[in-house]
Amino acid sequence: MPSRNIHKLLAVPGLNGPDVCRWLAHYDLDELVALPPPILVQLGWTPGQIDVLASLTQEKLTLAEQWLSQSDTHHLLLYSDPDYPELLRQTKNPPYLLFVRGDKSLLDQAQIAIVGSRHPTATAKQIARQFAAELTQLGLVVTSGMAQGIDGCSHQGALTGGGKTLAVLGNGLLHVYPKQHQALAEQIADQGALISEYWPDTPPKAEHFPLRNRIVVGMSLGTLVVEAAEKSGSLISARLAADEGRELFAVPGSIYNPQAAGCHQLIQQGAKLTTCVKDILEEWSFLQKPGLTLQKDSKKNAQTGLFDSAMLANVGDEATAIDTIAERCGLPVAQVSIELLQLELAGEVAAVPGGYIRVRRA
Repeated sequence: MPSRNIHKLLAVPGLNGPDVCRWLAHYDLDELVALPPPILVQLGWTPGQIDVLASLTQEKLTLAEQWLSQSDTHHLLLYSDPDYPELLRQTKNPPYLLFVRGDKSLLDQAQIAIVGSRHPTATAKQIARQFAAELTQLGLVVTSGMAQGIDGCSHQGALTGGGKTLAVLGNGLLHVYPKQHQALAEQIADQGALISEYWPDTPPKAEHFPLRNRIVVGMSLGTLVVEAAEKSGSLISARLAADEGRELFAVPGSIYNPQAAGCHQLIQQGAKLTTCVKDILEEWSFLQKPGLTLQKDSKKNAQTGLFDSAMLANVGDEATAIDTIAERCGLPVAQVSIELLQLELAGEVAAVPGGYIRVRRA
């Protein structure tokens, strides 16, 4: 935990990381928190932030210290810390601080955000779970907001698939919202991490949830929208992804389903029409952005990487399991899975019950 003289600054919600660094380059910390409201307004503070600063009590300032000391899995990351997620640091409005409960190292691993309706159809729930499970089995981390509906299904799918998942909350980490996700929150803390920019005792508020979307999207290489109505809040995440130059994927639905109208709109505007994980992996360049842990050998060109002869040599006329292929090649299962999917797209292998077979050409 930083020294106590910075507590007042940390307790103010919504401060932008680069802004705080710029202020601290011109003011001592004690000077900054003692500035009169008109000066703070000139610096970009909102009236609400100024009110929080003026009303802080010693009990509230001590609360974060107590929370951090409760467990080795409780962390506080500042914008200036080396553990702060690099992709989030590169966004236009990165928060100055993040409270984390769980494995903080996951914040800098390759992530895909999955978002969608809070009241999805049964089909959309199934799609979210399936995509999340398959993506985590490829070594990616699934990130979402732990809301009802698609968010919750995405976290559940990742956990069921034995993968890692991150949940960004619109409240402090002493609260769980919605209440029915109490058990899910515990699972995520054990197998991933819960994240919030808010002081631990901050209750959920409606205005917090659109703001947390910038963190969900900002830490992720791409965002998948599973189901969204024409005026869905998920479209905020989609817009943020586009603004940050991140990849955007959308699952189509029936033209008679109003819940799919937002996804259709996104596809018309350039989002990748996505019906399976292979559609995501086709965007190979998206998997090569900074922060990805699974990268192709830079000494190979794209074609050499996709059609690696050693990989093909270990796929025969009878179904061979991915684990077996990985063992033969001496490569991680996650890397082999991605290579095999690319080979399947190229028509070199085919997925069958039990694994993959070689496609013999005439």
